[in-house]
Amino acid sequence: MKPFDYSTVRQYKFSIIMKPIFKFLSVLVFRVKTVGKENVPKEGGLILASNHISASDPGYIYVNLKRPVHNMGKQELFKNPLFGWVNIHLNGFPVARGAADKRAVEYAIEVIRQGGILGIFPEGTRSKDYTPQQAKPGVALIAREAKAGVVPVSIYTEDRAKPFTKTTVRFGKLIPYEALGFGSGVKSEELKAASNLIMDEIKKLWALGHSK
Repeated sequence: MKPFDYSTVRQYKFSIIMKPIFKFLSVLVFRVKTVGKENVPKEGGLILASNHISASDPGYIYVNLKRPVHNMGKQELFKNPLFGWVNIHLNGFPVARGAADKRAVEYAIEVIRQGGILGIFPEGTRSKDYTPQQAKPGVALIAREAKAGVVPVSIYTEDRAKPFTKTTVRFGKLIPYEALGFGSGVKSEELKAASNLIMDEIKKLWALGHSK
């Protein structure tokens, strides 16, 4: 499989064609309920930051929004030719975890600067006990460089994420860029504080549990 092309942000028709199918499956098979999607602005670049419990998480978010979402995913998901092609054509792009992946970060920033939505999981990996974990600084770094606001998202299930287990996806209100506190202190401390702020908002949404 060819390496991912980070030089141009692209929107793929495949993601549009498949959305109704994936949405149907998310409701029928995974019993997904969605709350607060009106909180996602109808235009302008922004970040959707969510906790991470399963491989289906990007799909739960993408199928419920009219706007396309460019999801940052671990590079291992793109190594298989078939699944790599599917991920790319669902507007996903790979990032090397545990390393300073400059190309992926620059691509993410460019998505936002072009007025798109970046989907990211601040924890950097799936939660083993399905509860929100500590955020890594990457989400704050991208927000700072792109001067982007962040919409917190929680994905909640009372059991492990599997077919026919009820799942609630809850979109919170936009955290404005100005509220993230950049420019007032040491950069590393700012990134940590902003990442914690974002993750705290996700945890608040998660604590609300299932929709009625």
